[in-house]
Amino acid sequence: MAIHPPSLEILAQISEHFGFELDDAELSAFADAARPVLDGYRRLDELAEPQLGVKYPRRDPGRRPSGADNPCHGWTWKCSIPGADSGPLAGRTVAVKDNVCLAGIPMLNGSPIMEGYVPREDATVVTRLLDAGAEIIGKTAVPAFCFDGAGVTGYPDPQPVNPHDPQHLPGASSAGSGAVVANAEVDMALGGDQGGSIRLPASWSGCCGLKATHGLVPYTGIFPIEITLDHVGPMARTVEDCAAMLNAIAGPDGLDPRQMGVKVHDDYGRNLDADLKGLRIGLLAEGFGIPGKSESDVDDAVRATAHALTKAGATVEEISVPMHRDAMSIWNAIALEGSTYQMVTGDAMGSNWQGHYSTDLLDFYGRARRARAQDFSETVKLTALAGYYLSEHYNHHYYAKAQNLRRVLRARYDEALERCDVMVLPTTPMKAVRRPEDPDLATLLGTALGNIINTAPFDVSGHPAMSVPCGMSEGLPVGFMIVGRRWDEHTVLRVAAGCQAQTG
Repeated sequence: MAIHPPSLEILAQISEHFGFELDDAELSAFADAARPVLDGYRRLDELAEPQLGVKYPRRDPGRRPSGADNPCHGWTWKCSIPGADSGPLAGRTVAVKDNVCLAGIPMLNGSPIMEGYVPREDATVVTRLLDAGAEIIGKTAVPAFCFDGAGVTGYPDPQPVNPHDPQHLPGASSAGSGAVVANAEVDMALGGDQGGSIRLPASWSGCCGLKATHGLVPYTGIFPIEITLDHVGPMARTVEDCAAMLNAIAGPDGLDPRQMGVKVHDDYGRNLDADLKGLRIGLLAEGFGIPGKSESDVDDAVRATAHALTKAGATVEEISVPMHRDAMSIWNAIALEGSTYQMVTGDAMGSNWQGHYSTDLLDFYGRARRARAQDFSETVKLTALAGYYLSEHYNHHYYAKAQNLRRVLRARYDEALERCDVMVLPTTPMKAVRRPEDPDLATLLGTALGNIINTAPFDVSGHPAMSVPCGMSEGLPVGFMIVGRRWDEHTVLRVAAGCQAQTG
C-alpha cells in the first residue's frame, strides 16, 4: 500500500469537516508541510509486521455446505483442521464462530460486505484449541456483524433455525454455534458475547454456553464490536465440555488490551460432580417478572431448578439488585457509540490501544464497507445512525457517563455476591420466538434486539455468566443463567453441573 499526498481538494474537504475555514494559500502551505511527514510512511511499507502464527496445516480447506450436510443451516463453511496428536481435547471436534480468523478459510461475519475475505492468521483461541488436540471442522453462521440477539439479519440465506423447531429462532449472534452443538453435529463450539450472544443461543437452542469474566479469554484475531464488551467463550452440550474448552483457551496472550489482571484457575473441570453443601444461591429478583418480557413458565422453571439444588446441599434465597433494571440503558450507551466507532468508522480495529491489529482484516473491511455501505444490516445501520448522532451532538457525554456507571453497576453486583456465591435468573425472559415472516423494519429490529435484557448487563459488568438448559416448555428449551464473582468461573461451573445433574 503506497501513501499518496492529499490533493488541495481533499484537504479542503477535510478542513470543512473540522470547521477550519482555511483559504487556498493556507491549504497549500499545509500540503507542503505534510509531504515530508507522509514520506516517512514509505518506510513503514518496507518493514515486515508481526503476524499471528499458523501452526497447523489445513488438511481440507473445505466448502460451503448445503442440504443434508447442513440440517439446521448452522454451518457457513465445512473444513478439516486437525490439531496436535494428543492433548486434553484430542478426538473432539470444534466449530468456530464466523467472526473468528481462521487462516485460509473464508470469513463472512454474516454480511455480503465481507464476501471474498480470507484471513491469513489464526486467532489465539484457534491455536490454543488445536494445541489441545481438537479438530476444527468448520465455521458457524452468524447474523450481520454479530449485532443481533435473535438471528434474523444474517447472510447468506437460509439462516440458522432452532434445532427443536425450525419455525422458531435459534438465538444469536452465535446462532450457528448453538444450533450445531444442540443438534449434535459437533462436540463443542466457540461463541462470542457482547450483549449475550453465547448465552442467548444456549438458552433458545438448548445447550450450555459460558461467557467468562471479561478478558479471561483472549479476543485477539476476532472481529470486534466494542472493546469493553467483547467476550469469546465455549459452547457445548455438557458443562464438563465447557470446562475442558475453557481450560484450553483461558489466560493472557500478551496481545489483547482487554486482558488486565487476569486470574486463571488451574483446572475448571475439577470436582464438578461435588455436592453444593454450604453454597449460597441468590435468586436475582429483578431478572424475573419483567413487564412485557417475562413468560411465567420460564420464571417458574428457573425458580424450580434453583430450589432443586437444595438437594445437593445449596441454600436458596431471593436477593435484589435494583440497578439491574437500569443496566440496559448503560449497555445501550456503550454499545451504540462504542461500536459505531470500533465496528464502523474505526474499520473494526479502532485505535488508542496496544496489542495485535489484524491489518489484512482492516484493509479488506475498510475498503468493502465504503463501497458497500448499503449492504449493512438494519441493526448496524440503526447503531451507526444513533451512535454517530450521539457522538457528534452530545460530545460522547453519554458514552463516557455510561462507562463511569459501569463501575457502579459492577459494584452493585459485587455487593450482592458478598451475600451469595452465585446469582441465578432466566437467561432469556422468554422462550425462543417464531421467525417473523416478511417483517417491517420495526418488527425486525424489535426481534433482533428484544431478548438481551438479562444477558447484556453482565457484558457491561464483566462478571462470568453461564446458561444451561433447565427444562422444556411447549417443546422449547428454557435457559437457566448462573452469574458468579469475577474470575470465579469454577464456582459457576460447579453450580451449572449441579443444575445439569438435577435436570438431566
